[in-house]
Amino acid sequence: MANRRKTKTKEKETDWQERVVQIRRVTKVVKGGKKLSFRAIVVVGNEKGQVGVGVGKASDVIGAVRKGVADGKKHLVEVPLTKANSIPHPVNGAGGGAKVMMRPAAPGTGVIAGGAVRTVLELAGVRNVLAKQLGSDNPLNNARAAANALASLRTFSEVAEERGIPVENLYA
Repeated sequence: MANRRKTKTKEKETDWQERVVQIRRVTKVVKGGKKLSFRAIVVVGNEKGQVGVGVGKASDVIGAVRKGVADGKKHLVEVPLTKANSIPHPVNGAGGGAKVMMRPAAPGTGVIAGGAVRTVLELAGVRNVLAKQLGSDNPLNNARAAANALASLRTFSEVAEERGIPVENLYA
């Protein structure tokens, strides 16, 4: 019985991918001197339209990454994908001092993005997109800005439903 449970959790775990964007050694000044710890920025995604950015801090790197993965799964974002594995419309996102601009691209274009934004888009399952980081070059803020942009995406059917009209009338 116990073995069956373990295999089920393993099957679920293989669905999710995690990528470490940055590991930083941080210090806290305490009475006895400086206390070292590690901060890990982790992006978690299933490449099927779900992605999350998490941060973990611990006294060892492995613990920090584990906490980052858990935090990323708490902050998951649903991403609507088109048939061309792109985003439905151009979108901007912000996180801290970072701004991210994303535009849908034709099939075969690939992911044209840099740094943390590229990682977020790849783990979200987006295959064709143009993205640009504006403002800050901080990986955490850029990853959060990308997640914010992906969270604000809407499909044509959602827009039509909000307006109370059929999808065909959107183009008219």
